[in-house]
Amino acid sequence: MSANGGTKAIVAALLANVGIAVTKFVAFLLTGSSSMLAESIHSVADSGNQGLLLLGGRRAKRTATPEHPFGYGRERYIYAFIVSIVLFSVGGLFALYEAYHKWSHPEAIHSWQWVPVTVLVVAIALEGFSFRTAIKESNHIRGNQSWAHFVRRAKAPELPVVLLEDLGALVGLVFALFGVGMTLATGNGRWDALGTAMIGVLLVTIAFILAAETKSLLLGEGAEPKDVAAIEQAVTAGPEVERIIHMKTLYLGPEELMVAAKIAVPPCETAEDLARGINAVEARIRAAVPLARVIYLEPDIWSSAAAQAGTGAAAHTQPADAGGGPGVTPRQAGS
Repeated sequence: MSANGGTKAIVAALLANVGIAVTKFVAFLLTGSSSMLAESIHSVADSGNQGLLLLGGRRAKRTATPEHPFGYGRERYIYAFIVSIVLFSVGGLFALYEAYHKWSHPEAIHSWQWVPVTVLVVAIALEGFSFRTAIKESNHIRGNQSWAHFVRRAKAPELPVVLLEDLGALVGLVFALFGVGMTLATGNGRWDALGTAMIGVLLVTIAFILAAETKSLLLGEGAEPKDVAAIEQAVTAGPEVERIIHMKTLYLGPEELMVAAKIAVPPCETAEDLARGINAVEARIRAAVPLARVIYLEPDIWSSAAAQAGTGAAAHTQPADAGGGPGVTPRQAGS
């Protein structure tokens, strides 16, 4: 659902931004307004960004190879990170440069004065349509999360990127309308420069937010606490496992979660019994968390040495329980 919804939101944003970029640039050529130039470059950058997101989604679907045995799901994160860099450099820094230039050499808008206002009003309507589409598609997977939490914790990067881009575009258009309107009202071109500077600061801020979130995804994020709890419950729900010694989770892509755990198992008569028990545990994990598609379970006999071996710095830990130790999840009584 997230992939399809993300693609629909990207396409809507791409179509809107291409049309807006053309009209803004024509308005700049007619009026010389720096706010219109900054906004046209912003729309061009956004159009390129949506193209990058579509390309990343396409490349992420490639099948795994011996060189990349876990597939290419994280490629979507790479292209989202590139988007943040483009938004910062092409959008934000250019707008700040243009604002400095226009502040040093302010120019009033003497001709075609109705054009920038008309273009900006139409652009706000088009961006509003794109933003509405992104909100609608995000609501399918957001659930009861706040918008801030959704942007910070979403594993599929496309929807948060489009949401922030569209929000930035709408606010930027309001800033541009403010700058152009005040310039027309006062005849002072520095209002236009001020609106351009506000657009630049806004785009740089959004770029930093996107870069921080996509950097976290690139480094590798584990499952949400509720999913971790569901996996633990699934592992210890049957007689095949006495306790979880330690466990790690990692998103290989937006729709693929890896689970690796060392589990304490009771004595088994044969290797066939052990394998059958592990298969049953894997089936319960996939039923509880369908995104858990890559599962590695290492059977062991519970001991203090086993609890410490191979945990690493990123081990999933739990508070100490009665009869266990740090990093140990005992099997529930009666299960």
